[in-house]
Amino acid sequence: MRRKLRVAAYAVCVRDGQLLLARSPAPDGTPEWVLPGGGMEFGEDPYDTVRREVTEETGYRIEVTAFLGTDSLRLTLPGRRLLGRATDHHALRLVYAGRVTGGELRNEVNGSTDLAAWHDLTAVPALTRVPLIDAALRLWRERPPAGHLATGSGSRETEAVE
Repeated sequence: MRRKLRVAAYAVCVRDGQLLLARSPAPDGTPEWVLPGGGMEFGEDPYDTVRREVTEETGYRIEVTAFLGTDSLRLTLPGRRLLGRATDHHALRLVYAGRVTGGELRNEVNGSTDLAAWHDLTAVPALTRVPLIDAALRLWRERPPAGHLATGSGSRETEAVE
């Protein structure tokens, strides 16, 4: 089985009781809301990654105001048609708090997301969203000193994805 590690950085940007989110297609094509952010480029500092990704996906420039913590997810992905090998995928997500300092809200063009929008924090639980949003909001609200949520409440163990 092929093993893959992906390190990414995401921002929790809350303003006037609203959370900044981007929309991305799920593997089955269904649109789902995600935190603005994404994968680190080789040699890139995660602090720079989160700032770059937020700008790419939302049009906003942000100031990183805090490192909130980590979220770790391990998935077993089925083999692809051409390669035929299953993948043991480990996603390590670094979560930051951010404050918008400039730019204008816009949608990403030719990227991994297609829409950027502010959502009332009270409406987030009703959105079709990735689980990282819930974990990141818990990190933002609770600010655990070690930057880690208790197992079973944010970080997830191995899951199988069909």
